[in-house]
Order: sequence, then C-alpha cells, then structure tokens
Amino acid sequence: MATVIHLRAETKPLEHRSCLTPTTAKALVEAGYDVRVERSPQSIFDDKEFEDAGIPLVPTGSWRDAPSDHVIVGLKELPEDNFDLIHEHIQFAHVFKQQTGYRETLARYKNCLYDLEFLNDENGRRVAAFGYYAGFAGAALALEIWSWQATHPNGEGYPAVKPYPNEAALISHVKGSIAAAKEANGGKEPRVVIIGALGRCGSGSVDLCRKVGLGAESILEWDMAETAKGGPFEEITQSDIFINCIYLMGKIPPFVTRDSINADKNRKLRLICDVACDPNSPFNPVPVYDIWTTFEKPTVDVTGIESGPPVSVISIDHLPTLLPRESSESFSGQLLPSLKALKDRQTARVWADAKKLFEEKKAELE
Repeated sequence: MATVIHLRAETKPLEHRSCLTPTTAKALVEAGYDVRVERSPQSIFDDKEFEDAGIPLVPTGSWRDAPSDHVIVGLKELPEDNFDLIHEHIQFAHVFKQQTGYRETLARYKNCLYDLEFLNDENGRRVAAFGYYAGFAGAALALEIWSWQATHPNGEGYPAVKPYPNEAALISHVKGSIAAAKEANGGKEPRVVIIGALGRCGSGSVDLCRKVGLGAESILEWDMAETAKGGPFEEITQSDIFINCIYLMGKIPPFVTRDSINADKNRKLRLICDVACDPNSPFNPVPVYDIWTTFEKPTVDVTGIESGPPVSVISIDHLPTLLPRESSESFSGQLLPSLKALKDRQTARVWADAKKLFEEKKAELE
C-alpha cells in the first residue's frame, strides 16, 4: 500500500510558499507515493497547476480528519490550539530550541514531528533550506527600507510589504529605490555589513547587494573569522545596515547591544535585518528587540536609543515568501530526494535521526 502524503494548506498570514510544488508532487507520485494536496487560497501555486500535474485536490484543512497513517506535510507552524496531533508531521515547528511556548506546542505531537530545520545529511548539513532566499529577500527589504528612510526624513513608517512575482521585478524595484535615496543623499550609497556571509543565507544577501549595484567597498562580508574576537562590534554601528545571517547554535557574545549603539556618538547604523530571527531565544546575538515583525508592519524601533536617528529592526520569520515561487521551487527540489525515502522512514537515516531527535525533545518535557 502506497504511503500517503497529504500537503496541508498554509494558514500563516501572507505565507505564499509551499513545501511541495506541482513538479515535486508529480515526482513523488511517479516514485509510488499517494499525494493529496489541499486547496489553498494563498499558495503561489494555483490549484489548477497541481490538477494539471495529475495531483488530486482535497478540501482546505482536511488534514485534521485524515486517517492517522497519512503523513501531513506543511511548511510553517500550525495555529495555536489544544487538540492532539495524531499524525506524523513534516514542517518547521520552532520548538526544538526552547522557543516561547515550546512545551505546550511540542506536547501536542503524539506521533512524530519531523522538523524540517533538523533534517540533516550524513555531514550534519541540512538537506533542504530556504537560507539563500531568506538572505536574498532580507537584504532586498533592508535596502528598500533604508531607501525609504532616506527619502522620508520625517519618520513616516514603511508601508506593508507584498511578495514579488519574480526575482527580476524585485531587483528592478530595489534598484529604483536606491537610486532615489542616493539622489536625496548626495550620491551616498549605504554601507552594509553581513555577518554569516559564507553560509547559504549570507551568500543570498551578498548576491542581492551585488545584483542591485552596490560597490564592493559598500559590502562588508563577515563570517566566523571576523567575529571570533567576540562582540559587540564597532563595524556594525559604523555601517548603515547590519544583516545577521548566522545559524544560531548556542550562546555567543552579542554582535550589537543598546549600549554599543549609544556608545558610538558618530553612529551610522539605522537599520538591522535579523534574518536569523530568534527574538525569543536566550541566545539571540542581536538583543535589541524581542518581537517578530510582519509583512504588514515590517519594522520595530529599538527602544532606549539616547541620541541620533532611530534604529529599526526587520525580524520577519518568513522572508523567502517575498519570492514565493522561486524559493518554494528551490526548497522543494532540495527536499525531494529525502521525501522519496519516506516510505522507508523507519530505517532511512535522515528520517530515523529526525525521529530520534523528536523523541529526545519530548523526553525533556517529562
């Protein structure tokens, strides 16, 4: 009997990405899986695209009543609720690093949670990640908002963000915004410091900065060698934009603090984009804010700034949905080889390791 994979519709507001695409869903069917896809009013992929690929559609939210042996696949976390989760779930859940509310959320999973963040290959590297497009989109939004600040000196807040149909449209828009900001700023372009520049996420940020035309002297690329001495770092407060792209594994000295911001009397820093986005983690190396921002309200001001211009933080935890089609196709394509091994998940290393981690995290609740 074929393993049934049930793709649930995303419910997070403005989340247009999908864990499966019509192409990868069709590939799973061809590999012998029974794939069902919920109708989704917000997915970047129209229902008809799945239908044209020969994938049966099922009602939105029908995963709740699906047979218990169906594997429920999604992307972002489920809405807060209190009913037991009896299926095996594949998704990002944000509970394994002791995030806010993790105990209550993790306790709901009665079968197994295969967290997409912790599906690793034999070298410990994630088998699929949105990192590149998170960094790409984060840098784009940071430059867009910096440009807005430069052309709106009275402090008018940046309006709601909407996804772009494709990469070319995004780059064109950001280029135009930077050009307007440079004209208003006497030709000055922003200096951007990117920490974690050698990783997937950081490389996405660097690529975006180059594609929109920033000069090499305006892009400060940092990684572990540059941060080994421990922060806070004056190079951050002396840059216009700081983009944090590290993958947080444990406690490290903070990169920037309110004290380091206030101590720099010639501060240039006005905008932080925390692509890593762990505001509720005790290990957060950017401890100047404590909330997530949204596409509707993309920034939050750092409180306690004593002088100089405000400092804003972008802390959106689903940045790749700014380019939902490209990022979904990239992620789903990376994940496909592991999904093809799902029928052997009791023995296939990637799934067996993920289940072991889930069981360890559940045991810690007791």
